[in-house]
Amino acid sequence: MTDTLTKLPTWHEGEKFIQEKVGVAERMEVVGQRVVRDFMPDQHRDFYAQLPFIVLGSVDGHDDAWATFVEGRPGFMSSPTPTTLDIRSTLEPSDPASEGMADGKPIGLLGIEMHTRRRNRMNGFVSTAANGYRIDVDQSFGNCPRYIQLRDFQFERAPGQPSQNQPEDLSELDDLARSTIKTADAFFVASYVDREDRRQVDVSHRGGNAGFVRVGDDDVLTIPDFDGNLFFSTLGNILLNKKAGLLFVDFATGDVLQMTGEADVILESPEIAAFQGAERLWTFRPTRIVRRPNALALRWAFQKDGWSPNSLMTGNWAQAADRMRATGLSDTWRPMTVTRIVEESTTIRSIHLQPSDGAGLLPHAAGQHLPIRLVLPGSERPVVRTYTLSVAPSDGIYRISVKRDGLVSQFLHDSISVGDVIEARPPAGAFGVDARATRPAVLLAGGVGITPLLAMLRHVVYEGIRKQRIRPITLFHAARTKAERPFDKEIAELVAAAKGVVRLVRVLSDIGDATEGSDYDTAGRIDMAMLTKHLPFNDYDFYLCGPPEFTQALYDGLRGYNIADDRIHAEAFGPSSLVRSVDTKDARATPLRALPSDKPVPVIFTNSLKEARWAPGSGTLLELAEARGLQPEFSCREGNCGTCKTKLVKGAVTYLKEPTAKVDDDEILLCCAIPASQEGGIQIAV
Repeated sequence: MTDTLTKLPTWHEGEKFIQEKVGVAERMEVVGQRVVRDFMPDQHRDFYAQLPFIVLGSVDGHDDAWATFVEGRPGFMSSPTPTTLDIRSTLEPSDPASEGMADGKPIGLLGIEMHTRRRNRMNGFVSTAANGYRIDVDQSFGNCPRYIQLRDFQFERAPGQPSQNQPEDLSELDDLARSTIKTADAFFVASYVDREDRRQVDVSHRGGNAGFVRVGDDDVLTIPDFDGNLFFSTLGNILLNKKAGLLFVDFATGDVLQMTGEADVILESPEIAAFQGAERLWTFRPTRIVRRPNALALRWAFQKDGWSPNSLMTGNWAQAADRMRATGLSDTWRPMTVTRIVEESTTIRSIHLQPSDGAGLLPHAAGQHLPIRLVLPGSERPVVRTYTLSVAPSDGIYRISVKRDGLVSQFLHDSISVGDVIEARPPAGAFGVDARATRPAVLLAGGVGITPLLAMLRHVVYEGIRKQRIRPITLFHAARTKAERPFDKEIAELVAAAKGVVRLVRVLSDIGDATEGSDYDTAGRIDMAMLTKHLPFNDYDFYLCGPPEFTQALYDGLRGYNIADDRIHAEAFGPSSLVRSVDTKDARATPLRALPSDKPVPVIFTNSLKEARWAPGSGTLLELAEARGLQPEFSCREGNCGTCKTKLVKGAVTYLKEPTAKVDDDEILLCCAIPASQEGGIQIAV
């Protein structure tokens, strides 16, 4: 039959739509021509022959999709030619997938070896034989091994020996079915699409952390779609016809839960960001449900340490629900309990924080900072400070790493213990890294400036492992002495996990107690001379963080080497900001601001119902509020942290210095804002 079929493009419209949506259509056009074949390679033919089962997808007379298992002793499948696969086993008549196994019907096959994580897929057409089926290949391709948990198999009874239990048709998901789905770490999905002269059926594996499938009160299942091979066969099919069949297997009892119904793809939803590792979502509403107790002769046992590392990198719906609840608290100070304290060096201490209010953590971007509020002994007014988060979004905690320097940091070093509560607002800041970019990045850290760069490194390595492509990184980590340098073990583990893609250069300015090679790689300070010695100046993105003079000197040096301003990402800490020499065509050039008012402007602080009059030369609106006896929150007074962000109710402002913190159109930063030239006054929510 396949000899008479039209030669179709590798990908159909549904697959190409999602590939274009994620920006990989051009690349996948090339990949598809290379890996999707109209025959089985020899290694696939040998692979199928050693399997004790195969997953099968079919379509019944009502155009409903079903997924099931076909079992047999290894060797029950064989491939007499590269375009045919013989299966010496048949489906039970009680299996709803059996209706789609008539001569000439299209089917999908998934060969999966759970004890090795190997899998290959195929779609084609079935013809019946005396002792089973013959499949003529339409498409054959390999599949990635991620999200497969390792399980060893054995036969509980002879394959082909029918179960003594009767199938159950369910009108809705009962408690047992719900429990099966909610505790599953894997299931199988069949789908199909009608193309020019034929129907193509696909069946695939889905895996994740236990709890990755949500069951709604209305029986609707919601499933996160994780990063995969970018084929999008299942979701592409669903986009075009919405039909799908799901199969859940109880690997310990041999029970199977089969469902057919309608599915939808969700490409935009706040729940996508809330579910760790999700790239998109899809839903499934069952229209028919069949439970077949003890249907399989096979049983599987979970291997020791059998979890897929990729599955463990994903979340679950309980965590996602916590994060969704936290979005409603995005404008409030929240209590955070200190869960762990780690002395990272002689001068830097890490404080781990988890919410105390029952809601989850808001995901942050690697490089952002955390505003915290606490009351120091002997003080009535709380103080606000911002400390960079030194963990990646995937770490599931907030961790601030604080250098002993100043009254508040000394308090955090000397007086905070596990179990104490610190108030915090949601993370903020625009200093960040794109883990998916392909251009190599150079991270330049001076002292405690390592904190945002460590978060970025953790994020890049995590995302790279998850997506099987790590962005190349070179980290220059500078400290005064070995004893003062934090995170040695943590960074070494990240370098090892990256398997050669991340390079570390350790710099010490005082090498008195250190040995070259084992304790440091080069002596001195990070400057252009050192960079040129260790770094070929190719096409890089640079990320700088350290004391003001460190950051400014490196920025100026890089600009002197004709590194474009938009290739240099920097954050200085403390009461300072970077002075940039912006390229004339740089998209990040300072936006055009209104002129400052050259006459007095009445100001109303609407929350406190107080009035004041600002005069030219009298300072910022923060200083005006303080002079009026108000106590708005602030931290850096430089426009960098965003702590003093306030709603502008009426009027217009401009800025004495250009802020780096992000503000919306109806917000201002009190610490550097002054009234703009205008008629009338301004009103601020203070």
